[in-house]
Amino acid sequence: MKMQFIHRFEEIISLENLLLAWQEFLKGKRGRLDVQEFEFNFMDNILSLHQDLASDYYHHGNYESFFVNDPKRRHIHKASVRDRLIHHAIYRLLYPFFDKIFIYNSYSCRKNKGTHKAVRQFRDYCFKVSKNNMRNCWVLKCDIKKFFDSINHQVLINILKEYIPDKNTVELLENIIHSFYSESFLGAGLPLGNLTSQLFSNIYMNVFDQFIKHKLKAKYYIRYADDFVIVHQDKEYLENILIKIAEFLRTELLLQLHPNKVEIRKFSQGIDFLGYVILPHHIVLRTKTKKRMFRKLKENCRLLLIREINKEKFNQVLQSYLGILKHCNGYNLKQKLFTQLPK
Repeated sequence: MKMQFIHRFEEIISLENLLLAWQEFLKGKRGRLDVQEFEFNFMDNILSLHQDLASDYYHHGNYESFFVNDPKRRHIHKASVRDRLIHHAIYRLLYPFFDKIFIYNSYSCRKNKGTHKAVRQFRDYCFKVSKNNMRNCWVLKCDIKKFFDSINHQVLINILKEYIPDKNTVELLENIIHSFYSESFLGAGLPLGNLTSQLFSNIYMNVFDQFIKHKLKAKYYIRYADDFVIVHQDKEYLENILIKIAEFLRTELLLQLHPNKVEIRKFSQGIDFLGYVILPHHIVLRTKTKKRMFRKLKENCRLLLIREINKEKFNQVLQSYLGILKHCNGYNLKQKLFTQLPK
């Protein structure tokens, strides 16, 4: 029997949990108009939300839709402050439970994980398999096609039911899951923008992670969202398990590998993974990442000069770029970056 989520619906919707969730939600958002409007009648809004939840009257609202380009064009759906507060209240209790059942090498949207640790772990695996570059090391790299749009609602709900015995909690989660549907896939889709979507996607893909680790017994496997790699000394082994991987994703999770983003290549040729190209003796920024970084820096320099952003905001952007370069062989890029700064 699988581990069971012990918190009840009443704990999730309690005033105490809603107030704690509000404090977490507020971080970095105090200046936003919709947040200020909610906060203006704060206690009335909290009590009203709690009452709607307790009386089974709550229904998730509609989304504000917009696009962002970072790095590729993404369609974001933003829920109301009221609904996002519920997302945080749910996340506060569900995340610690599910994080314990996730495999170690799932790196997306988890505390103390992230892209840089995933890249370091991947490089360590390549060194182990290649015996410090003394023998061939092959990497299977895959990407799931239209991942968030493809997540099937009923499959996700069935997975959640295996861990959550409380009927009211499951119904609340169903309410959120069914609040959004993809335009491309019938009965599927999670909105980019919901905190719960990050958790739900990891719960969904944990089924795949367990298959990889316990059925296929792939020792050197790493996943970040819908990107994953498997490292092995035998190319034929990777070709064989690729067939099983595609079949499992299709039949069990109703997902499809992206046909243009599946490859098996030698580590010595360089592996493009999570914004970096990882090679035996160095790590470099992906060319697209590099170009995007300098394009954005140029735009932020322009905004700083015409005073559309302040120096503090500009410095935050600059530090984020320096942080990216810190995790690769980026000394020359760093020097070039400093030459672009306004005098």
